[in-house]
Amino acid sequence: MLPSSLTRDAFIALFGPVYEASPWVAEAVWPAVERRQLDDPEELTQAMRAAVDAAPRALRLALIRAHPQLAVASRMALASVVEQRGAGLDRCSPDELADFERLNAAYLARFDHPFIVAVKGLSRQDILAAFAARLHNDPEAEFATAIAQIHRIAAFRLAALFTPG
Repeated sequence: MLPSSLTRDAFIALFGPVYEASPWVAEAVWPAVERRQLDDPEELTQAMRAAVDAAPRALRLALIRAHPQLAVASRMALASVVEQRGAGLDRCSPDELADFERLNAAYLARFDHPFIVAVKGLSRQDILAAFAARLHNDPEAEFATAIAQIHRIAAFRLAALFTPG
């Protein structure tokens, strides 16, 4: 499937969810897609990344805040549900769930946005360790780390869209 073979609406419907609840990213790259400049998966990935990086800070903060809290969110995009399930976050022990709840609350209080980590390939213990370690970052470093993790998540999602079956 070539992105340029899609209509604008079909492209936004398919690629809009790559960046959690932020179809503006797909909308930003549509003109280049329409010109057949982003049919290569890596080029599309880089263009979407560049659109995020060029966005005003307030829009990037809204992108961070669009992500669900780990292990305790009741409403989240299907991709997030699948990703969290893949990391076993739907099978937390009562103690692990209590740890996630405590860390989510502390992180949100400190940074005013949810903790973001690309969970693919990580265990619950890996995620909890990263959570605890990053809680001590300064706000600017953590903002940058959250955006970097969002780019990792998006790259995984894009790769899945281009991988048949």
